[in-house]
Amino acid sequence: MESSFDLTTLALVVVAALGCGLLLIRLRQPVVVGYIVAGIILGPSVLGLVDDREQVSLIAELGVLLLLFVIGLELDLRAFRRVYQVAVLTMLLQALSSVAIMLLLSHLLGWSMGLAILIGFSFALSSTAVAIKMLEDTGELNSDAGRITVGVLIAQDLAVIPMLLIVGGLAGGGYSISTLFKLLLAVGVLAVLIRYLSNRDDPLDVPLLRRLDGNTDIAVLAAVAGCFAIAALAGLAGLSPAYGAFLAGMFFGNTKHGSTMLKAALPVQSLFIAAFFLSIGLLIDLQFIWDNLLHVIVLLLLVTVVKTVVDVGILRLLGQPWPRAFFIGVVIGQIGEFSFLLVATGTANGIVDQEANRLLIAVIALSLVISPLWFSIAKRLQQLAAQSGGGIGGIRPILHEVVIHQRRTTRLYVYIARRRLRVLRHPHHPLRPRR
Repeated sequence: MESSFDLTTLALVVVAALGCGLLLIRLRQPVVVGYIVAGIILGPSVLGLVDDREQVSLIAELGVLLLLFVIGLELDLRAFRRVYQVAVLTMLLQALSSVAIMLLLSHLLGWSMGLAILIGFSFALSSTAVAIKMLEDTGELNSDAGRITVGVLIAQDLAVIPMLLIVGGLAGGGYSISTLFKLLLAVGVLAVLIRYLSNRDDPLDVPLLRRLDGNTDIAVLAAVAGCFAIAALAGLAGLSPAYGAFLAGMFFGNTKHGSTMLKAALPVQSLFIAAFFLSIGLLIDLQFIWDNLLHVIVLLLLVTVVKTVVDVGILRLLGQPWPRAFFIGVVIGQIGEFSFLLVATGTANGIVDQEANRLLIAVIALSLVISPLWFSIAKRLQQLAAQSGGGIGGIRPILHEVVIHQRRTTRLYVYIARRRLRVLRHPHHPLRPRR
C-alpha cells in the first residue's frame, strides 16, 4: 500500500504539472509558473492530495543539480567573454546593493546580519527560465539587449555557488579558515576552468565519450551519471553538490560531444525541474498569504519595483543607453529560482525560521507569477517613452498630453451638460417641471 500510494502521488504530480503547464503555454506565460500553480492545487492549501512535500523533495533536489548541469552545458563561454565585463559588474553591483538595502532594513526590522545577507542574495538573483522566455517571446534573444541579459543571468548563475558557500558559513556566526579556503578554492577553480575552456580553439576530445554517438540510451545515462558523480565528489570535498554539477556541465559542454549530452539531458532535466517548481508550489501556504496579505503584497511590490529601478540604474551607470537599460532591468526584475535554494539552505542552517521561510517562499513564488504582467506594463511604458524621444524625460510629454486631453474632455462634458440644462429649461420642453 505504501508503494501504491507513492506511485499514485507521482502520477498526480505528473498529470497536474502537465495540465497546468499546457494551460500556461496556452496563455503565453512561462511554463514554470504552471508548475508552481500545480503544486499549489495539489498541496495542503487547496486539494490536499499531496500533503507531504518529502515525497517529491528528493526529485526536486536532483532537479536543481540537473538544472545547473544543463546551464553549464549550454554556457557559451566565448559569447560570455564578449559581454562579461558588463555582466559581472552588473551582478556584483546587484548583489552589493541588495545586501546593503537589506542590512539597512535589518536595523529597522530587527533581522540578524545572516538573515539580511541571505535575503539580499536571494532578491539579487533573477529567473533564468522566465527571463529567457520573455526574450524569446519578444524576439530580443539575439539582440544586443538579449546578449547582455543572458550574460547577466549567466553571471548570476555562476554567483549562486559562492553565495551558497557564504550562506553555509553564516550558520555559525562567522567563518573558519577552512570555510574561507573552500570559498576561495571554489571561485579559483571556476575562474581557471572558464579561462582555460574559453581560450581553446577546438573543443576537448574525450575518448570515452565517443561511444555516445548514435546511442541515445547510453547518452542519457552518461549525462545523468556524469552530473551526479561530480556533484557527489564536490559534496565529499566539502563543497556544494550544486557546484560540482555546474562544473560537470561546463566541462562536458565544451567537449566535442557536448551537444549529444545536452540533447540527452534536456528531457530528463525538464521532468526533474518540473518536480522542483511543483515542490515550491507545495510549500506555498495560501492561508498564511491571506492572513498576511498586506505584508506580502507590500513586500512583493517593493521588491519588484526597487529591484527593477536598481537594475536599470546599475546598467545606466555602466554606460548602457536608456531604452536598453530599461528593457534589461524589467526582464530581470523578478526573483530567481535559485533563491528558493538559498532560502532552503538558510532554513536548514537555522538562519531562517519557519515564519520567515513561508513569507520568503510566498514572495519569491508570486514574483515569478506576476513577472509577465509586470513586464507587459513596464514594456508599454518604455514604448510610450520611446515614442516621445526616449529616456525618462520622454514620459513627461506623454503625461502633459494626457493632462491636456483630460482638460479638453472635461470642458466638453461641461459644455454638453450646460447645453442639456438650457434645453431642459426651455418653456416647452416635455421634461420641464409644470407648476
